[in-house]
Amino acid sequence: MKRYVDARGKQCPIPVVETRKALELMGEGDEVETIVDNEIAVQNLLKMAKQKKVAAQAEQFGEEEYRVSFSRTEEGLNGEESRKKANGKEEKAQKKETGSRKDRVVVAISSDKMGQGDDALGEILMKGFLYALTGLPVPPTAVLLYNGGARLSVEGSGALPDLRRLEKLGTEILTCGTCLNFYGLTDKLSVGKITDMYTICEKLTEADKVVRP
Repeated sequence: MKRYVDARGKQCPIPVVETRKALELMGEGDEVETIVDNEIAVQNLLKMAKQKKVAAQAEQFGEEEYRVSFSRTEEGLNGEESRKKANGKEEKAQKKETGSRKDRVVVAISSDKMGQGDDALGEILMKGFLYALTGLPVPPTAVLLYNGGARLSVEGSGALPDLRRLEKLGTEILTCGTCLNFYGLTDKLSVGKITDMYTICEKLTEADKVVRP
């Protein structure tokens, strides 16, 4: 069986995330073909294939059309099965030590842009980061939005679809109330809940891991 992923015109990391989802459904003898429109996307897909021990081959069919074909090797199939078994054993061991508690991963975002340099690029990177969070095997426990990050959860934000997706997956979306008030955006909140600095402090100090993009 052959599955197709048309990722032309889609920003990083969408081509990789959508292809990973297709690969997870692939059995021995199946194939996945992803179509992209730039060389960087091709390189990202080939790196992902190497990590997952999946055979991959890229071909260019025009100035802005590249096709990357994936086929599951026996090594990849056995490796994936071994990984699942290993993960299962690790989860059981963790449950014995800590009960049913999962690691609390909190994402703290203080800007609507990722990194420093060009603001337009920073907005693209932040959107890509939030989208990537929705594709993780285990979503974060909470996303904290404060200072400029408060703009991500309000009406008109391009991040709303991904934040809503995270919320459906069980992630708490918490936006600093003082920040919303400062920017005059309190009545524009469109996802999650308003929170206070004490709760933000609690979430950060109680987290097993804090991620700051």
